[in-house]
Amino acid sequence: MRIVRGDQGTLVQYIQLALQRAGYMTAVDGVFGDETCKALAAFTGKEGAECVVDDSVWETLVPYLRGYVTYEVQAGDSFYEIAARYHISMQALMLANPGIGPLYLMPGMSLTVPLPFEVVPQDVAYSSMLTRYVIEGLAARYSFLQTGSIGQSVLKNELWYVRIGNGERELFYNAAFHANEWITTPLILRFVEEYAQAYALGKRIGGVDAKWLFAHYSLYVVPMVNPDGVDLVNGLPIDTAAYERAREIAAAYPAIPFPSGWKANIEGVDLNLQFPAGWEEAQRVKYAQGYTTPAPRDYVGQAPLVAPESAAVYNFTLEHRFLLILAYHTQGEVIFWKYQDYEPTRSYEIAQYFGAVSGYAVEETPAASGNAGYKDWFIMTYDRPGYTIEAGLGENPLPLSQLPGMYEANLGIFVGGMIQTG
Repeated sequence: MRIVRGDQGTLVQYIQLALQRAGYMTAVDGVFGDETCKALAAFTGKEGAECVVDDSVWETLVPYLRGYVTYEVQAGDSFYEIAARYHISMQALMLANPGIGPLYLMPGMSLTVPLPFEVVPQDVAYSSMLTRYVIEGLAARYSFLQTGSIGQSVLKNELWYVRIGNGERELFYNAAFHANEWITTPLILRFVEEYAQAYALGKRIGGVDAKWLFAHYSLYVVPMVNPDGVDLVNGLPIDTAAYERAREIAAAYPAIPFPSGWKANIEGVDLNLQFPAGWEEAQRVKYAQGYTTPAPRDYVGQAPLVAPESAAVYNFTLEHRFLLILAYHTQGEVIFWKYQDYEPTRSYEIAQYFGAVSGYAVEETPAASGNAGYKDWFIMTYDRPGYTIEAGLGENPLPLSQLPGMYEANLGIFVGGMIQTG
């Protein structure tokens, strides 16, 4: 890695975010200019040095993206003194170090120390890298979270999941099936963080006791189904051959802007047209629309489940007994609740509840896009409620300025997805 003065983009945003969290700068604009150079020099203590972020400098910034540091206990240290040194509460320090009593600190012992800010950023573009850092940071702060991978993408990025809760009733929320709908990733991760905070502190989330939710439900979240595509859209470094192939694919569809119009995985397969629920009909419709080869969007692939990302979601679902699923997309502020003539018990009633708490419209999926989606397959296979939530309004990718309003609208859906299953 080598990022220098004059560079722009998502990696620069991450540098600025880390420097901001460390207290050295205020603005995050994605431009590596004079202010960023001054902040970097102050952070590294190397005034007058070349204004460059290489691998060694990057490693010093990463804790401010993960949201924690590892501290080696010194003779005479106490929980109180360590917490005060890092401007955090003793409760936060103890939560991150379960099983270590404040009276039993020993020199040389390693502690996880949360830093004094929330882990999930709301003002930078997301990527596979940032998603991994955020999940690592949440797991470090809240030991009761379970994390792992459901599989890998084409470019071998992990498809991370988070589990919160230990109840018997399982649910599944996912986001960013489509690359340029990546804003759904921070949307859903913010809920995970606020839910974890509420549970840890004995508070309520969305008006409901978080400890009660935790005891009764196991919520699984996959915040980024399409990491390769998101990295492409947001300008993260990816395999050169894969990038060039994506650019060739896009050139065959000049009406779709590149890379901002890219929805597919890195091989040009639309991940939400990969499920065995009317796949042949989806193929007929999309071929008639001109999507007959790998494309930035709407290409169904050569067969169902040939894309590893869709296959991973499919297999993960088979391994569980999800009572309800939410698939997050953008945009339109609409809730799609039905597949063909399948109407699982209470599915429309729950959809109406979601509409009431969010202000979103409740509609049946348009015929032109009503097959081969994850929600479609789930409803058809399990006869249980499944929903596609189209958050926000405008042209994808939606600006981050919409995120606060999107979260306010969807908090009731996130919580309601659990309580509405009984």
